[in-house]
Amino acid sequence: MAEHLTHFYEKFQPSHYNIYLDINRESKHFSGTSTITGEAKTSSISVHQKFLTIESVTVDGNDVPFKTDNDNEAIHIDLPKTGEVTLAIKFSAKLTDTMMGIYPSYYEVDGVKKQIIGTQFETTAARQAFPCVDEPEAKATFDLAIKYDEHEGETIISNMPEVKTENGVHYFDTTMRMSSYLIAFGFGELQSKETTTKSGVKVGVFATKAHKADELDFALDIAKRSIEFYEDFYQTPYPLPHSWQLALPDFSAGAMENWGLVTYREAYLLLDPKNTSFEMKQLVATVIAHELAHQWFGDLVTMKWWDDLWLNESFANMMEYVAIDAIEPDWHIWEVFQTSDVPAALQRDATDGVQSVHVQVENPAEIDSIFDAAIVYAKGARMLVMARALVGDEALHKGLKNYFTAHKFHNATGADLWSALGDASGIDVGSIMNSWLEQPGYPVVTAKVENGNLTLSQHQFFIGDGKDAGRKWQIPLNSNYDVVPEIMSDKTLTIGNYDELRQSTGKPFFLNVGNNSHFIIQYDETLMKDILDHVNDLDAISQLQILQDLRLLADGRKNSYANIVPLLPRFADSHSNIVNAALYRAANNLKKFVTPKSPEEKALKELFDKLSSAQLDRLGFAPKAGESNDDQLTRPYILSAGLYAENADAMASAHSLFKENENHLADLSADVRVFVLRNEVKNFGSQALFDKLLDAYRKTSDASYKQDICAALTSTTDPKLIAELVGKFEEADTIKPQDLRAWFRGVLANDDGQQAAWDWIRNDWQWLEDTVGGDMEFATYITVISSVFHTPQRLEEFKSFFEPKIPTPGLTREIKMDISVIDSRVQLVQDEKDAVNEAVSKTVK
Repeated sequence: MAEHLTHFYEKFQPSHYNIYLDINRESKHFSGTSTITGEAKTSSISVHQKFLTIESVTVDGNDVPFKTDNDNEAIHIDLPKTGEVTLAIKFSAKLTDTMMGIYPSYYEVDGVKKQIIGTQFETTAARQAFPCVDEPEAKATFDLAIKYDEHEGETIISNMPEVKTENGVHYFDTTMRMSSYLIAFGFGELQSKETTTKSGVKVGVFATKAHKADELDFALDIAKRSIEFYEDFYQTPYPLPHSWQLALPDFSAGAMENWGLVTYREAYLLLDPKNTSFEMKQLVATVIAHELAHQWFGDLVTMKWWDDLWLNESFANMMEYVAIDAIEPDWHIWEVFQTSDVPAALQRDATDGVQSVHVQVENPAEIDSIFDAAIVYAKGARMLVMARALVGDEALHKGLKNYFTAHKFHNATGADLWSALGDASGIDVGSIMNSWLEQPGYPVVTAKVENGNLTLSQHQFFIGDGKDAGRKWQIPLNSNYDVVPEIMSDKTLTIGNYDELRQSTGKPFFLNVGNNSHFIIQYDETLMKDILDHVNDLDAISQLQILQDLRLLADGRKNSYANIVPLLPRFADSHSNIVNAALYRAANNLKKFVTPKSPEEKALKELFDKLSSAQLDRLGFAPKAGESNDDQLTRPYILSAGLYAENADAMASAHSLFKENENHLADLSADVRVFVLRNEVKNFGSQALFDKLLDAYRKTSDASYKQDICAALTSTTDPKLIAELVGKFEEADTIKPQDLRAWFRGVLANDDGQQAAWDWIRNDWQWLEDTVGGDMEFATYITVISSVFHTPQRLEEFKSFFEPKIPTPGLTREIKMDISVIDSRVQLVQDEKDAVNEAVSKTVK
């Protein structure tokens, strides 16, 4: 790979940094010196910088010539000698509001505007804070010294403990050997709570004083128990003296695993223990467990280059579930994996042109674009769940322990992990996993009875047009019939005489039991009828799979939504949350076949009423003391369906709950609050209510309440209020840039707001790019549009706006895929609309 030579680490290998920073919030300016000791392999070397003004470069105390190269985010330096050198680079820069590098976060306490400073360096933004070799492989030790415009009552924290303060400069202990993108610090008026793990690691949660002290408790408990779990699971001690969790009011991603100082969006760390939905608690717990999994897997051992990013993310994505399942077994957290990660991966991975999990990248803009949540996180995690199932936990523990021992404080590749797991288990894990990691997409396995024999065949599954490249996978089949081999590596497979097998096993034939392997199944009529005849004997996960696979097959034109409609009522009385998740995902997909306010839409609402009314009577709006987790998690699906159906009881209950709590809406039970607010805005809305909710949004520091208000306000049907809302999109004091995507999506998905939102993003694209263009969230605005559009007119408008942007680094793949996503949906609606609507009206009768 010729391009590989551009890695700066090959010419200069840092071993230690002394970094001094002087940060002034008032002037939004900082300056400093980056002193780097390392081994120069050649006499001309390069160091990364971005948006920095370089004032001088000395080597071993003497000035040397240098050239700033902004195009390549570099400083090129000519050295008097090779071998060990110490560079001192003096620089200055501005604090920016892009949520990258060193940046301020804004918040209010009692109406007073304040800010705290935090950092975000992944993937390539450490170079915006200080000159460094900003590549994962360039691990070094770091001494940080920070001075800032400090006033009474402020706190500063970093990866390592503070060792002394002299003349207003805070000095931190030397770090372990680590990658530059994991350095972090934060300062301002912070509150904190601390505890200590069994092994003596200090654990702390830090937040602004806009929050109530008890909002830190949940996170502190989960963090402590997660670290204790990982020390045991990885059989490797936590490598640092402390683990700080810091909530930043402005944060572009969800959270970031900086070593020893993890940073979070406030919504994913802090919660009101008295009024937060169970779903939100599960989400916060898994985010914390994800970031703490990285403290070993990603931080102690780091991928060698960004092409192995999946190694970090997929692994942490699996471990968040392993950890929470161990510390909160009653939560059944793997069910969340089945209703969130799994469908996301299956949907995205079926579009031709999708990236493989392991993907080659060099350019910084391209590096950010490979953070494809559905692939690198969700699909990759499924791969590792498959690998875990193959090797078993004992070999996993042993393999991981050896992997950490061999690579700690260094870098590794995917192949290193497979060899560690392979040695521990005696299975050639690598060759099985490579078929999943190195090629995009996944197979549909067709199961049918042919000439009396049960036969299986595999083909790549596509939603929309796809070029069949004849790919094959090594598929762990996990059948409920013992005669079926463990792995299918050929295109076709004959199992044996079906009637004999059916008789001897006494149950319908089923593949992918547990839904851990990344494929879907198309059963022929004989096999499917048998499964559906015994559907009530199936466990919840198998019922979820049937609904999920039929839905995907319909999206991929191997089945029809018209065939799915009459099956839906069979699942409607399930008390399982995961069955309801799959049921309503399929039902909600029917909405694209109807036009607003048409007779077809009226029939669809009747179908939703038919599906949900019995459950609505059973569950009601009020969470009951001692009810099951399943009931708590199912209620939102049922309320959402009942309100879409315009069920009179549901609407009246929501309205009366609103009236009873009109003066303290934040205290409405978090499990149902969003439905109450949305119903009110949609059906009883007014300018006064709009203003009241927007004001509450600005003032509250409760992230869940903020999300509920966003969902409610964006559902308004009033054109004047929609225009007012879109007018607030660029008002950072109302809607922070980190939260804007949710507001945009809300208005775009609202039939009455779609045109206004679509006009806004086209007119103000440049503003959006200037505001959030530097981070990995940017391309997801395009994904959001592709998840909503489904008419020929919108497809044409999408193409004419985005096709000229295809050459933009970091957007190329997203735009091409999303054109395909909308195109296949438009085709589907045109071809099936009549049949689907007919099926709906028959089912309702």
